[in-house]
Parts: sequence; structure tokens; C-alpha cells
Amino acid sequence: MTTVRPPRTVSRKTVRLLATAYGLTIANLYYCQPLLTEISRSLGPHAADHLIAVGQLGYALALILIVPLGDILPRRPLLAVLLCSDAAALALTAAARTAGLLLAAGALIGLTAAAVVNILIPYAAALAAPDERGRAIGTMLTGGLTGVLLSRTVAGLVSQVAGWRALFAAAAVVTMLLAVVLTRVMPPAPPDLALPYRAQLRATVRLAATHRLLRRRSFIGACSFAAFGVFWSTAALRLTEPPYEYGPAQIGLLALVAAAGAVAARPLGRTADRADRVRLTRTALALGAASFAALWAGEHHVAWLLIGLLAMDTAVNATHLLNMSVVYGIDDARARLASVYMTVYTLGGVIGAAAGPSAYAVGGWSATCLLGAAFLAIALVLTFARTENP
Repeated sequence: MTTVRPPRTVSRKTVRLLATAYGLTIANLYYCQPLLTEISRSLGPHAADHLIAVGQLGYALALILIVPLGDILPRRPLLAVLLCSDAAALALTAAARTAGLLLAAGALIGLTAAAVVNILIPYAAALAAPDERGRAIGTMLTGGLTGVLLSRTVAGLVSQVAGWRALFAAAAVVTMLLAVVLTRVMPPAPPDLALPYRAQLRATVRLAATHRLLRRRSFIGACSFAAFGVFWSTAALRLTEPPYEYGPAQIGLLALVAAAGAVAARPLGRTADRADRVRLTRTALALGAASFAALWAGEHHVAWLLIGLLAMDTAVNATHLLNMSVVYGIDDARARLASVYMTVYTLGGVIGAAAGPSAYAVGGWSATCLLGAAFLAIALVLTFARTENP
């Protein structure tokens, strides 16, 4: 096996461009969330009920099967193919006339968008010098998290004016433009590793089995993302009821508050390059657990809801950044690291998104907030496990 390390000459301008591409691409995964009712009205009852689930399935498959290609294939042509495929899936969604076609397109969006975003972050981390890695990851996360949170706002507003089909058609055009821009801007570089695809998959499994630090950070990330999923899978249920009685556009605008938490990722990335990451992680997780007390108080008071939302989102984003700043320093095969970490991380979000509505149905908003706090408390306990690394 031959290892080829790319030169560490990445500019901040290039990282910002990659972060913008990350944000615009990951938004494609979330546009559908506030539009499920509208899509079902257009295609038939319950036509969009499983759209989020098939997207998550595509996301998980990409992490396992496609993301490891980022180590063994040149990234520039790989990203171009994936972005063009993502654009095609978005256009297919806009044109879909049946539930089956819609779900197939949704799965393809999940597959291709997930592959792009999880190849871009390790690419930026690989190009950055070790003492600049946290800053680069922080910039990438700011772009990505802003894309996640603003996607709901954009979807709610655009669909209200022009309809859901116009939204997905516009997203397809933007994604094609991204493919062109990245192809021109990204420097050509050989793959980091020279080995067959099957060997890469086996090496990814070995990496997960042999690195205790990678497993621990992955589980911490999974618990924090589960708490995030608990909130966002139930927020619309609570906010459509008294005293709020919000509509889709108002719920989408609520994500603007959460977007402020994404802004904290960039300065935290600079801090992560110099500070004790374990202590920072514990602080973030403690803040996250406390945020659900504010969210619980926000059941009837919007001020507490906004405070809790900002604190929760900041804590989850900070934990994710700190995890990645540690994980991407474990090994040079960063696509493998991304495959392992993000697979576990994503499964945590799926579990939280599934458990949140169940908790709400059984015990209302109080049970939902207790569940979210419990996930973050478990993550906090995991930071005290003995390990040979920070």
C-alpha cells in the first residue's frame, strides 16, 4: 500500500469556498422536512411520509460504501460526478408525479449529498496544517450547519411563494453550478492511498475495531446528535399547538435562531487547536444537557424556548467539531475515519428522530426534554472513560 500525502497549502479562501459548497449541498437533504404535507397534497395522501426515512437510508449507505472512495480516488472528479448525480436527483424530485419516483429520488439525494459533504470535510482537514486543522474544520462546520438550519427556512418561504417543485428545481441548478465551480477551483491531486476498493472497506472496518478513541468519540457524537434529533423531530408537533400555533413558514424561521449556534463553530475551531479538547467537550455537553431545562420551560414561554434552542444547537455543534478535530488526527486515511465516525453519528440522529415523537406521544413535551437531556448526559459520562489519547 502506498500513501500519498497532499501538500498542506490550503488557503482560507479555498476553505471558505469548500464550506459554502458543503452548506449548499447538505441543505438538499433537509429541504423536504417542512414540505411533507404540501408534497402529499400534490401527489396523494401519505406520499411523502417516508421521504425523510429513505433519505437517511441513502445517507447511511453513502457513508459505508461511497465515502471510503475519498481516500483511493482523485477527489476532484469524484466530487464532480457525485454533485451532477445529486442535481439529477433533485430535478427528478421536482418532476416526480408518483410516490415511488419521489422516494427513489429522495434516496438518491441522500446517497449523493451525504457522499459529497463527508468527502469535503476530510479533504479540507487533509490540506490544513496540524495547527490549523481545528480552524479549517470549524469553518467547514459553520458552512454545513448554516446550510442545515437555513434550509428549512428557505424551503418554507420559497414553497409558500412558488411551490415545492420550484424549490427542488432551483436546488438542482445550484448543485450543477457547484459541480462546475469546484471542478475549476480544486487543485488536481492524486488519491491519498493506492489500494483496491475491497481492501479499503476491510481497512475501514479494522480501523473501527482497533481505535478505541475513534469508537468513543463516535459514540459521544451519536448521543449528541440523538439529542438534536429528539428536538427537531418533535418541535413542529409542539409548535403547531397552543399557545404557539405556528405554520410551516414560522417554524422554518425558528431555525434562524438555531443558525446563530453554527456561527460559534468557527471561533471554537481556533480554540480547539490550542485548548484541552476533553474539557471543552465536557463543557459543551453540560451546556447541552442544561439547554433542555430551558426548552422544557419554553413549552409556554417563547423566550425560554429561544434561549434553550440557541444553547442546545451551540452545544451539539461544538461537540461535533471537537470530535472531528480529534478523529481526523488519528490516521492519514481520513475518508475511512469519516466513514466510521459519521456512520455512528448519523445512526444516533436516526435513533433520536425516531424516539422523540414516541416520547412526545407518551409523556408530552416534558418527556421529550428529559429524553434529550438523557442522551447528552450519557455522552458526558463517556468523556470520563479512560483512554490513552485526548
